[in-house]
Amino acid sequence: MYTIDELQAWVEKAIKAIPLDGKPEELYTPVSYMMSVGGKRIRPILSLLSYNMFNDKIGNGILLPAIGLEIFHGFTLVHDDIMDNAAKRRNSKTVHKKWNTNIAILSGDVMCIIAYKYLGEADPRYLREILQLFGHTAAQVCEGQQLDMNYESKPVTTEEDYLAMIALKTAVLIAASAKIGAIAGGASAADAEKMYDFGYHLGMAFQIQDDLLDAYGNADNFGKTIGNDIVTNKKTFLLTAAQRLATGKVRTELDLWLANKGVAAAEKMKGVLAIYDKLNVRLKAEEAINNYFDQAAKILTSLRIDPIRKEQITLFAQQLINREK
Repeated sequence: MYTIDELQAWVEKAIKAIPLDGKPEELYTPVSYMMSVGGKRIRPILSLLSYNMFNDKIGNGILLPAIGLEIFHGFTLVHDDIMDNAAKRRNSKTVHKKWNTNIAILSGDVMCIIAYKYLGEADPRYLREILQLFGHTAAQVCEGQQLDMNYESKPVTTEEDYLAMIALKTAVLIAASAKIGAIAGGASAADAEKMYDFGYHLGMAFQIQDDLLDAYGNADNFGKTIGNDIVTNKKTFLLTAAQRLATGKVRTELDLWLANKGVAAAEKMKGVLAIYDKLNVRLKAEEAINNYFDQAAKILTSLRIDPIRKEQITLFAQQLINREK
């Protein structure tokens, strides 16, 4: 059995070894930059932890596909930052701000292609199943991003629609990462599906935690501009909950903040957060996070394998939900 730290070291070493010195430099240098600015490496580490529950022999047949998942995630972030016109990612300039939008689009495209190349290094016994799952998941992530953009123009988005959107945009890739690790580790079909469900619920909790940190986190820890979701009226769990709960004068005040595009960012943040506090939406978000996490924990408990083999992945899940960044 490997520890989280050991797997983290393997992942970082493998990412640094990705050959990205191709020509033209304008295509590959942004890819190298994006992969070097850090991140939690949730997807590859989760995939390796899942694999290690069923198999002790970690090799390129799982390590390279796990890295492919991180490269694909990086691709989605590059394009997501363009669509959101985000200036910072992990306390560094976003690719389109450091270079330009066209370079960011094309570099993101090549990241997606490289990701498939790395997924293709999976053990031949499981390659077809892994690629089918990854292809289906990649399309779902794009569907989630499109829904996210659709909701930007809607004055109100329900919590149900929001949860369906983040399920596609965030949770399914985390779920697929866990399942791919289980498949490659030789898990039964039933256990592999349980690992998918585990990753799905963990991913839902993770995204709502991300929403919470954007509103209430510490900028130095979070790695992104705090309050950007509020300033841009981005649909989050907090906002959709507030729109459901707000009535009378509070609802009128919230609608005014959302409609006022000329107000200073700090003033808008202060005003919207005051409404969030009045409606206790922070508590609602924390309850949702805990509910999804508890469901993930129950799924893990139901796996009929030695509890010792679940210790590291359980710890990893706990760290994700208790994080400050």
